[in-house]
Amino acid sequence: MDKSAYAYTLDFKVRDYECDLQGVVNNGVYQNYLEHTRHEFFLSEGIDFADLCRRNIHLVVVRAELDFMASLVSGDSFWVGTTIQPSSKIRFEFLQDIYRATDNKKMLAARIVCTGLNERGRPYLPDEVRQLLDRFSRSND
Repeated sequence: MDKSAYAYTLDFKVRDYECDLQGVVNNGVYQNYLEHTRHEFFLSEGIDFADLCRRNIHLVVVRAELDFMASLVSGDSFWVGTTIQPSSKIRFEFLQDIYRATDNKKMLAARIVCTGLNERGRPYLPDEVRQLLDRFSRSND
């Protein structure tokens, strides 16, 4: 897969402590890779999670679908590709894939559904997230 097919990509390397007794990356660690990439993507677009929290706006995951295709092992270099799209008036989703860098083999496919919550815990998307979703949904038309 070509990295240019994604809105954002981030490179990683598996660390020894991320592996379980079977010598592969523990399944829960993949969610850390995905989340870190989402945060970095937002930062690259000028959206800062810490700033949103100071404004009592919290972006939260409401659903995570992960399809494991193969296992990463210690020392593997890999990259995460991310795209974003609206899924309703108050929800959006990240489509994310993990590829091993040496052979570009897809290791995982994920769909992460998110929303925002205001200071009262009610669904709310800040303007900067709406603008980002609008921009990416138009660019995919």
